[in-house]
Amino acid sequence: MNREVEAKRLLEHELFVEAFDTLEKELLLNWSRTSSSDVSQRESCWLATRLLERIKAHITSIVETGHMAEVMEKQHPHL
Repeated sequence: MNREVEAKRLLEHELFVEAFDTLEKELLLNWSRTSSSDVSQRESCWLATRLLERIKAHITSIVETGHMAEVMEKQHPHL
């Protein structure tokens, strides 16, 4: 359960939220400033944005998995 608590704390931490928001905005701004012919730069921005999403999703899944384990323990303490 400690992983769940730490992951939730991280997702709610002001600096974490600010960092992800700032990076996402910068990536979208960089992407919007590329020319349509600059495929490499556009793909880099897209991939970086997806990576941010995957990192956040991974940490969120730790919270959700911990929550589900807690619910299961309460409903079926002998499993």
